[in-house]
Amino acid sequence: MPIIQKIAYALFTLFGVVSVIFFLFTVLPGDPAQMMLGQNQSKTQIENINAKYGFDESLGKQYVLYLNDLSPLSFHSTKASDFTSLASGKYRAQSLVCTASTCLVLKFPHLRESFQKNGKSVNSVISETLPNTAILAISAISLALLFGIFLGIISAVNKGGILDNCIQVLSTLGMSVPSFFSAILFAWLFAFVLQKYTGLNMSGNLYELDDYGEQNQLVLKNLILPAVVLGIRPLAVVSQLMRNALLEIMHQDYIRTAKAKGLSNYQIIKNHALKNALNPVVTAISGWFASMLAGAVFVEYIFGWNGLGKEIVDALNALDLPIIMGAVLMIAFLFICINILVDLIHAYLDPKLKLN
Repeated sequence: MPIIQKIAYALFTLFGVVSVIFFLFTVLPGDPAQMMLGQNQSKTQIENINAKYGFDESLGKQYVLYLNDLSPLSFHSTKASDFTSLASGKYRAQSLVCTASTCLVLKFPHLRESFQKNGKSVNSVISETLPNTAILAISAISLALLFGIFLGIISAVNKGGILDNCIQVLSTLGMSVPSFFSAILFAWLFAFVLQKYTGLNMSGNLYELDDYGEQNQLVLKNLILPAVVLGIRPLAVVSQLMRNALLEIMHQDYIRTAKAKGLSNYQIIKNHALKNALNPVVTAISGWFASMLAGAVFVEYIFGWNGLGKEIVDALNALDLPIIMGAVLMIAFLFICINILVDLIHAYLDPKLKLN
């Protein structure tokens, strides 16, 4: 499928996700204005909030306004009292064409404001927490790839042996145990029972506060347990896929030819088999990496890691709908981008797959 078609399909998918998320959370019981004001509110305050955020409009108009906020190319009012007013300062926009009352602008997608964080923009919340989740996911997937490929090769080379059987048992166990259980077990064992030997903490962020309340102390050891726990299941999947792919490839004709030339197993695997065996691994790991951005919720919450997953849990507890909607949209967007990137990687690994 041409790359242009893939991008068009991705945009259509993202539009569907936006629509589902909007209508799903809009029909939920509860008044957004009351969620923002809490228990101490008056009728006038509720009316002002509804007018400010467009909650007093019809469902169809609210939907159009939401799409307008998310669209990079959108129309906005020049009147300070309007919900879409550029004078509000909430849009990072560059005006393109303006009339007396409306401007066509090019802007960064606006995900609205939090109900509970004193009107803090969702964009700011995501920009503060997503990098931490990305660091955690990249660390976990790197561990999974490094050790999964190595164990898969060892298992394939020693098919039917003791090492192969041990790796198979550990892989099955790793795929079976839920992440939240692994997180609790690892936190208790390595950060409580064996804490004086490991020096690890049960909870903590990548950056910790110093004596002046600033986050400038890098604490890499806090990354170890969350990354290991999050990487266990993809590691098990990678090792199994690598083993099965190598065993299948090692029976191919060109591998027999390489053996007949007197090449060692190391040379055959490195120069001929490994690249072809990576295709199923790339497919699987792409899905795991995208799901890690969403599946890190329990791991981040248990280890107190200040990432997007923990922020989603906090927002669910507080019924902070804009943060929930914005976080889900960001995860969906990243998932789509990763899938397109994987197609490009496939085209590189397999020349038969061409993207025009």
